[in-house]
Amino acid sequence: MRTVLDLLRLLAGRADGDASDELDRVAAGLAVSDPEAGALALRIRSVMDAGRRRESELTALVEIARDLASESDTGSVLTAIVRRARALLGTDVVYLTLYDADRGDTYMRVTSGSVSRRFQTLRLPLGAGLGGLVAASRTPHWTGRYAGDPRYRHTEAIDTAVGEEGIVAICGTPLLVDDEFVGVLFAANRSARPFTPDDAALLGSLAALAAVSLVQTRRLADTADALEALRGAHAAIAEAADAHDRFAGVVLEGGDVGDIAEALGRLLGGWVAVLDLDRTPVARYGPVPAGLDVAAALRRAEDPSGRPVVVPCAGGTWVAPVVAGGQRLGTLLLGGIGAEPDGAGAELSPGQIRTVERAAMVAALVLLFAQRADETDRRDRADGLAELLAAAGSPRTATLTRLAGLGVSARRPHVLLVCRCHPARRRALAREAATLGGRSGLVGEQDGAVVVLLPGDDPTAAGARLARPASEQDPDAHVTVGAAGPFRPAGGAVAALAEARRSVEALLALDRAGESAAACDLGFAGLLLGDRPDVAGYVAGILGPVAEHDARRGSELMRTLEAYYAAGASPTRAATALHVHVNTVAQRPERIGTLLGPDWQHPDRSLEVQLALRLHRLGSSGRGS
Repeated sequence: MRTVLDLLRLLAGRADGDASDELDRVAAGLAVSDPEAGALALRIRSVMDAGRRRESELTALVEIARDLASESDTGSVLTAIVRRARALLGTDVVYLTLYDADRGDTYMRVTSGSVSRRFQTLRLPLGAGLGGLVAASRTPHWTGRYAGDPRYRHTEAIDTAVGEEGIVAICGTPLLVDDEFVGVLFAANRSARPFTPDDAALLGSLAALAAVSLVQTRRLADTADALEALRGAHAAIAEAADAHDRFAGVVLEGGDVGDIAEALGRLLGGWVAVLDLDRTPVARYGPVPAGLDVAAALRRAEDPSGRPVVVPCAGGTWVAPVVAGGQRLGTLLLGGIGAEPDGAGAELSPGQIRTVERAAMVAALVLLFAQRADETDRRDRADGLAELLAAAGSPRTATLTRLAGLGVSARRPHVLLVCRCHPARRRALAREAATLGGRSGLVGEQDGAVVVLLPGDDPTAAGARLARPASEQDPDAHVTVGAAGPFRPAGGAVAALAEARRSVEALLALDRAGESAAACDLGFAGLLLGDRPDVAGYVAGILGPVAEHDARRGSELMRTLEAYYAAGASPTRAATALHVHVNTVAQRPERIGTLLGPDWQHPDRSLEVQLALRLHRLGSSGRGS
């Protein structure tokens, strides 16, 4: 008997399928006489059965892997997985959910044995229900009775769908590939049949095969799509290369951004506009829509990919940023390409998109070269202006020579403007001012203001070309301009600069931002601010019409004005001082109003008139003496 026990212990550690019949006979013979021997025999038999079942499962897994390898699309792979899993496990239902990264949950993708439509369209939030817990924890879970199991967070949607399907027991395991979560594979029964760790392990093996097959199928599909995209990209690259050669030829022949816009418009059969950073069109071709929403287009041009993106507006507009060396230089807009009768623009092909990109790139290079040339010219002109303004007296010969090289005729009349605006607008204002003088003007920044030297003899008119008020839509748009001149730069510009500065500061102090004025335009304030006060001009500007009327008609309106103000604006006292009837004095202000304007008695205007009268009287006294 001892030998039999030793044999049984050896078989318990090394049992194989060939010993099963012998073990059945030994177990039957020994069970009665020796309980320990009988127990060992039963244990060995159980191990042999588990081994045979595992061998059968492995064989089935190999066959499943072979079947999955023959499937070429995702739908076929998923259907094969649940069908073979249901057959291998012998469960009532098998289903598979896939992970939705955008929504952060899993959704039912394919089922086998399911009868409930609600169940077949179920979505499982991460952490909700048994499947949501598997997805969140990335570990298998199973239960013999799902309803009421406190380990899981039950939701009305999940419990309703599970109840409608009649599911009682559930086992779920995650689909993982290199720590990438793909989905969850489930096996379920409509009775309280419990799942064992061996069932979970088998379902896990199926899930591993399913995850690998699913990922490989997706990659094959992605590869096929990539190959197709490469074919299309090759054609697009060839088309874009031809367009690039055409754009390069335009530049080599001396063309500018306008020529590039025309070439692009002709290639694509639409309109084209190129805007600079201030949204100012620098080139256009074709009928650009008048109501184009440029602001929306520029917002879309901020696309981080740097590729043209569709802007939803009438006619179908495309926009591409114009960038060179990482520097944004402007925006290219185009549309009306293959427009339909309803006004909707056609989609651009990959080749057309690349053509737009090439046009934007070549336009960027042209703009960059032009910008650098303009910056060099602007810097030279700003330095020349700074040198002129720094000269205490008459500029040196070297300064005059430099000004002549910049196109400034130093012995001809010029005006000087000092412009105040929002700091963010100075650069744009300087560019605008540069266009006024062309190759004969100078523009620079000094002490937070834009200073402009222009040929001409009318400072008031020159300043009005740059001044502008603010608006509700753009409260920072105001430009206030103080003007001085005319003067000849050969004699120096320091006095003109000081006078223009005083004029612009006076405008701001008088709450007249957004206006332009020279000292002569500011009335008595101009007399105080001007470097060379023109008293006679001021008096003539205020009282000239009255003096001319008196000289022509022999009237005494000037004396009436003096008496009227001397009497505190009282017609009665003025009449006494003039030795005339009060009605005569009462009638004369009406005539004065037609000559000086209806506001001549307004406090501000009245102050100007009284000052002019005082200066007129002082001038007359000086001449009399």
